[in-house]
Amino acid sequence: MGSGGAIGAQVVEQASETAADLEHSPRLDVFSSCWGWAAPGTAESSSGPCMSLTQGKFLPMSAVAQLAGVGVRRGDRWILNNVDLDVSDGQRWVLVGPNGAGKTTLLQVLGAQLHPTVGLVEILDEILGAVDVFELRPRIGMASSALAHRIPESEKVGNIVVSAAWAVVGRWREAYDEQDVARAGSLLERMGLVGMVDRTWGTLSEGECKRVEIARALMTDPELLLLDEPAAGLDLAGREQLVEVLSAIFTDPDAPASVLVTHHLEEIPAGVTHALVMAEGHVAAAGLVETTLTSEVLSGAFGMPLTVSHVDGRWNARAAH
Repeated sequence: MGSGGAIGAQVVEQASETAADLEHSPRLDVFSSCWGWAAPGTAESSSGPCMSLTQGKFLPMSAVAQLAGVGVRRGDRWILNNVDLDVSDGQRWVLVGPNGAGKTTLLQVLGAQLHPTVGLVEILDEILGAVDVFELRPRIGMASSALAHRIPESEKVGNIVVSAAWAVVGRWREAYDEQDVARAGSLLERMGLVGMVDRTWGTLSEGECKRVEIARALMTDPELLLLDEPAAGLDLAGREQLVEVLSAIFTDPDAPASVLVTHHLEEIPAGVTHALVMAEGHVAAAGLVETTLTSEVLSGAFGMPLTVSHVDGRWNARAAH
């Protein structure tokens, strides 16, 4: 069997194993229609258009990421359990939930950094498990604390951003053309970091570091932007500066589809269109942000009575009395 056949067989084998775990899931017949295989006990594959995994509606081919029945297990514990998610072009998602809910793990799956234990994942028209992730990852912009820890304190800010074009952290002997250097400078200006190209990483404030990470994530003009708790550790001024920057990105119609992870509703920028609330590895609720971030949903997810408000474009949650 050729390499293409081996990959196809591996995908079908994974799909069959997944079908056993998700025996009662209605998602499997959808994947049969989309990707041309029929899982055991499902309808025969068809050539019809791909349907939404969560709403049963037809999706345009601009779907950016689709997850069905995704689970991630570590030891005896399921970090993610039967997660379904559709992210389409133009959408801005926020993932909300308490510590340990599985938000960062889900973002790692979306970033092709982690393969699920069960379930099916399609990112940018590629099926995870049947694609070279080293070719897929450059199409995804990601900002996280894991990246920040890899940056030497002596590295210049301009090099941190421009080196994303080579998928490396910091500049070494790579050659960058003037267009790359100009784009890095433009992104830093967009982040409110004018004149900081030659500053070193170790001299930046926490808030400045977060904005450099986002500039780097945007350097390759990604098709999907993933932000893992970008406001974590910031003071009030730093948070507000970051929210302003993110609002400009999320309201830009030319910006990529985006997924933002946060614990705090106050960190949600303008322009967010959809929300997914997680609790103990499960999806507690998902949909349009206005109908998903409710007092009832968040009270259940966080295990305490909460009052949620949305005033002047900003979200807030506090204990209910």
